[in-house]
Amino acid sequence: MNYKIKDIPKEERPRERLLTYGVESLSDSELLAILLKTGTKDSSVKDLAIEILNSVHTIHDLKEITIPNLIKIKGIGMIKAIELLATIELGKRIFLNMGDQIRVKLNNPKSIYQSSKYLFYDKKQEYFYCFYFDNKQRLIERKLLFMGTINKSIVHPREVFKEAYLLSASSIICMHNHPSGDVTPSKEDIELTKALVTVGQVANIPIIDHIVVSNTDYYSFYENDILS
Repeated sequence: MNYKIKDIPKEERPRERLLTYGVESLSDSELLAILLKTGTKDSSVKDLAIEILNSVHTIHDLKEITIPNLIKIKGIGMIKAIELLATIELGKRIFLNMGDQIRVKLNNPKSIYQSSKYLFYDKKQEYFYCFYFDNKQRLIERKLLFMGTINKSIVHPREVFKEAYLLSASSIICMHNHPSGDVTPSKEDIELTKALVTVGQVANIPIIDHIVVSNTDYYSFYENDILS
């Protein structure tokens, strides 16, 4: 028999338990139930929360869950899936102590890596970001432009520089991850960087670095003096 939240004694409902005993006292399913807000006519919100948790190996795997995986679960529509993903992403940023860096001055590869590594944490494929800066080296915006195997046939300079023109950026730093954990640039990484640098020189919007990252390390083309 499926119980609705209204069938549970008021003092035992997740929100009331949070208020009475504190957020730390709630189980994983109770925390998830609060985020979901409502269940379905056939399942309580807590049952729905348990079903989501059962769909992953451990709660830590929720950080990798996707919208298609979520909406396969009966009772999870697009809105609930989007809200859950947004909450998970916010939690990752808080946990990794990575606040919003927009308009913050980022003037060396290490600070850029430290402020941005959460974007790539535990990713199973390559993600290519561009960081767009104003003339005082303050970050205007960062954009995820491509996913998948990164090479110059996939990463189109026109997309990189189109965003720069739209943002009135003065310089660009590119960053992508190596899921293998080895941050040594590949031949394709080097060829891509040279191509982007050449376009940047013509457009007068220089590529000032390309940073290859893993969960624990980074490689800077600028620091290794191979941008030219």
